[in-house]
Amino acid sequence: MESTQPSNWLRFSCGILLFLAALPGVARAQQPAGAGTQAPAAPAPVVPPASPPPKPSLSDFSWLEGRWRGDWGPRVAEQAWLAPAAGTMLGTFRLVENEKVLVIELFTLVEKPDGIDFYFRHFTPELVPWEKADATLLKLSSVDAKKVSFENPVNGQSKRAILMRVDADTYTSRSEIVPEQGAMQVIEITYHRQKPPDEKPNAGNGARP
Repeated sequence: MESTQPSNWLRFSCGILLFLAALPGVARAQQPAGAGTQAPAAPAPVVPPASPPPKPSLSDFSWLEGRWRGDWGPRVAEQAWLAPAAGTMLGTFRLVENEKVLVIELFTLVEKPDGIDFYFRHFTPELVPWEKADATLLKLSSVDAKKVSFENPVNGQSKRAILMRVDADTYTSRSEIVPEQGAMQVIEITYHRQKPPDEKPNAGNGARP
């Protein structure tokens, strides 16, 4: 009798454990929290596409409108620019030394679908052109609030033209000429805006009471 009791008790205990393990509620209670489940992955942040930089236009050059004067050694350089109109800005240049005109220059900024083109030609005081071919063309390569750069895609006569704004009434013009032989030549002139003279009172109107 005593030899059979442990065996019966063991079989009874094993049966209880198997019965409890078969219960779904007990099985879930034995699993650690979160076991068997996976949290959904967080969605990737949506990065909006970068907006393209604004396209250059002649309004970027409207600050040039007016008269300018600069000194280049003993020479006096003068520029005059008209306001943008009909997709074009017109400018003139005169270089004087010892009361003698050395050169006259005519230039335009032309707005085109692919950017801004800079054309210029040199003349004698009698308007005889220096260049026998077409006007020199430089294409806009970069522009911001302080600096404008043009570059010649064909040759080095001139290779680059750079305008660097110092303040609202001052800017420096830099021209780079790259000859087929020899070192690069650089011409820099700092221009100052010329304010229109104060209007003098009309003598006839001033005499009236």
